Amino acid sequence: MNEKRKGRPDFLLLFLTFFLVGFGLIMIFSASYPIAIAKHDSSWHYVMKQGIFAFFGLFLMFVFMSVPLERWKKASPLLLLLTLLMLAFVLVRSGDVNGARRWFALGGFTLQPSELAKLTVIVYLATIISRKGEQIRDFRRGLIPVVTVVGLILLLVLKQPDFGTVLILAGMAVTILLVGDADLRHLFLLGLSLVPIFMYLAFSKSYRLNRINSFLSPFDDPEGSGYQLIQSLDAFKHGGFTGTGIGHSIQKIFYLPEAHTDFIFAVIGEELGFVGTSLLIITFFLFIWRGFRAALKSNDFYALMLGIGIVMMIFLQFLLNVGAAVGVLPITGVPLPFISYGGSSLVLCLAGTGILLNISRASHPKRQENRRNSKK
Repeated sequence: MNEKRKGRPDFLLLFLTFFLVGFGLIMIFSASYPIAIAKHDSSWHYVMKQGIFAFFGLFLMFVFMSVPLERWKKASPLLLLLTLLMLAFVLVRSGDVNGARRWFALGGFTLQPSELAKLTVIVYLATIISRKGEQIRDFRRGLIPVVTVVGLILLLVLKQPDFGTVLILAGMAVTILLVGDADLRHLFLLGLSLVPIFMYLAFSKSYRLNRINSFLSPFDDPEGSGYQLIQSLDAFKHGGFTGTGIGHSIQKIFYLPEAHTDFIFAVIGEELGFVGTSLLIITFFLFIWRGFRAALKSNDFYALMLGIGIVMMIFLQFLLNVGAAVGVLPITGVPLPFISYGGSSLVLCLAGTGILLNISRASHPKRQENRRNSKK
């Protein structure tokens, strides 16, 4: 891509980003103030911390909007090394939080390395595939080395444990490999060989088994494994068509666990009703559409893979969070992009959006017939 020929960013994508971040801050305040008062004696505790991360994330977004994409290729090895070190460090040095080792403290804030791993996998795969060219279709010399590196990241994230992020990373990786023209037969056979491993992981731990049972039959154990989902469904039921109004949720008052994080979509459903949740879903799909549009209009194969990977990262998080809140998918603890409380997730989503906006700024001549030099 000719980095000198930059135009305006996709303003609809930029507007949607600002809207989602602003709406998220409003809903975090509404969903968190009961627990914020109880734990920190201030109704503003969580929204103020999220606001700091939003400011930092928006700063990164505008920086990445202008950073030449070629620099991500050069930074890929360093980014990969940093991610591996942080993922290993969090397993050794961080304390348990609800049985997980996913965060470590830094200056009064907590950082989650698995969020950085999402961007790392996208940048690494886009870089290595663009360099390998047609060799990615070779199972032994092309695909296996790439899958081995991604597999190491997945293993470290799984040890935390963070099964939801593993699903997102795997989904992103498969999508980028498909866009990168990896052999579909190789990916199918590789995926088939991993099915027993995922089945074992899903059923080997009691808490994962409980989540599956609560998803299939939440009312069999309404005070135990099914409690979260039942309270979430009650929130949607109470909200009805138009909702109770912002600030008037009952479920967030110590009925619905993780109301400002994993289950903030349920609070939105209660306070804004079917109308509000539908408009939010439409907003997300508009964001996804504009992101795909920016990636697909690029005449640079590397930018295409970066863009598709970032859009899939946000889409899969959205899908897993909303699906869990409404009971059509098992609970995985994945935050709602831009909306849920969590600084690492917000900063990562905004940083990724900056790269998307960068791609959208590139000139968009008619797509060249050869999508990469190796196909001339």
